[in-house]
Amino acid sequence: MGLPKSIDLGERAFQQRPELKLNLGYACFLALARAPWRELVVDYSAGRRAMKQGFLLAVSWLLSKRVKAWTERRRVGIIFPPGIGGYLANLAVVLAGRVPVNLNFTLGQSSSEACLRRAEIDCVLTTAKVQEKIVSFPWAEVKVVDLLVVIRTLPKLKFLALLSSLYVLPALVVARVLGVPRKVEFEEAGLLFTSGSSGEPKGVVLSHRNILVNCAQIDASGLLSHGQKLVANLPIFHSFGFTVTLWYPLLRGIPVVTVPSPLDIKKTAEAIAAEQATVLVGTPTFLKPYLKRVDPGQLKSLHYVATGAEKTPPGFAAEWKTVFGSTYLEGYGLTETSPVVSLNITSVPSGVGYLDGCDDGMRSGSVGRLLPGLCAQVLHPETREPLALDATGLIALKGPNIFGGYLNDPVRTAEVKVGDWFLTGDLGRFDVDGFLYIEGRLSRFSKIGGEMVPHGTIEAALIDIYNFGDSEQPMLAIAGRPDAAKGEVLVLLTVLELELVDVRACLAEAGFSNLWMPKEIKQVAEIPVLATGKLDLKAIQQLAINKY
Repeated sequence: MGLPKSIDLGERAFQQRPELKLNLGYACFLALARAPWRELVVDYSAGRRAMKQGFLLAVSWLLSKRVKAWTERRRVGIIFPPGIGGYLANLAVVLAGRVPVNLNFTLGQSSSEACLRRAEIDCVLTTAKVQEKIVSFPWAEVKVVDLLVVIRTLPKLKFLALLSSLYVLPALVVARVLGVPRKVEFEEAGLLFTSGSSGEPKGVVLSHRNILVNCAQIDASGLLSHGQKLVANLPIFHSFGFTVTLWYPLLRGIPVVTVPSPLDIKKTAEAIAAEQATVLVGTPTFLKPYLKRVDPGQLKSLHYVATGAEKTPPGFAAEWKTVFGSTYLEGYGLTETSPVVSLNITSVPSGVGYLDGCDDGMRSGSVGRLLPGLCAQVLHPETREPLALDATGLIALKGPNIFGGYLNDPVRTAEVKVGDWFLTGDLGRFDVDGFLYIEGRLSRFSKIGGEMVPHGTIEAALIDIYNFGDSEQPMLAIAGRPDAAKGEVLVLLTVLELELVDVRACLAEAGFSNLWMPKEIKQVAEIPVLATGKLDLKAIQQLAINKY
């Protein structure tokens, strides 16, 4: 007998929380003003620079008054690596009543121009140094504000007066005197353009409520409790970097150590050792190099490493634990869910109604249990009929952290929103204890001879066969291309010289049927990946269908 056809972790009750009606800027203002002396951000962009909560808030408030003079438009572009500049820019824009748009500068000039047009952005906050490094961005299309130069011109007397008031007056009084907007709830608080791993980038509109509730859901998991110190090196234009390593520390006063890039393994390790950081977040792709390049002693302060965005390779979590001693916690999320949906945790928080009261916090191979406040169903991929939770199908979610829709794109919004339900595009299942297992993206399946063939399963088998598990960069990828006879056939992209007959023989020996075997091999210079570390499915698909 299968499981029920839905799982509900207090979704309706979570929707009624009064704090979800607040303005994100107001919530941050109160949080920062209540402990202005506390060191919040340590920036390792160039040397070590630290900033206390009161200082950060005072600068951001004064900057917010300038934002309104720089542009009359609703949305303001921001291009910063993780660091103090990104916190100041985002908080200033929100306090100004505008919408921060952290632009993905890795998309290339034409895609960046499209994002600027769609978001109606005419002003971008950055620094001259960032401009020099990102030459492909269409800087000439917008007004560029060098935030570092502006900060140097802020009135010192006003700054000192505001900073002093934060130290001597209650936070509520200062917020009331300054007229900080208090309530907005469903209004837009941030716009993130998806990385476009399987199509054109889409503008994901996140409300004040979406961000506040996802931070509350993270609270309920117990992962980032007080006493933790978070490492932030994911791009701010990445949904995890935006909510978890930017807004969460501002709202909760969790100290954060920033490094400009997740690819700078050496600097990240040095920062962890110097600051005794306890939580590192990233993707398996970004974390793999640590095993070969980092002295385990540098990471001895870490309690957890939390990962998502891609499936963890078999055995990697255990190897991480053996080498570094910290607990490896895999989770799941999407930009459209603000982003965190589920996470393996060390212990189950009280008051969370899982299916049978199981006290396990982690389960190998899963992405953990849903965060409180979410409701889930498993749907048939084609008919959309609800299935038992333990059947593999399309994961659908409902909850206050689900986005409202794509920017000015009702057609693509209708493809993923059915009433209050969001169709994730991921195929998965739940076990009897409520742990979620992601089997792959719906877009990463080929229908061959009437059978759904998962690309990821074949990739994993070949990685194991050819012992590519330790490779820091992807060595192969599977894609489908149209075929008149079977609907689709599989194409193996690889950076190595592999013979098709050998590949097929290996897969046959591993137990795969003929339908699951590649029909052709294409050798490429590299397997395309995104700035987030995930496979660039759009580019991979294009390589698969291109003729020689």
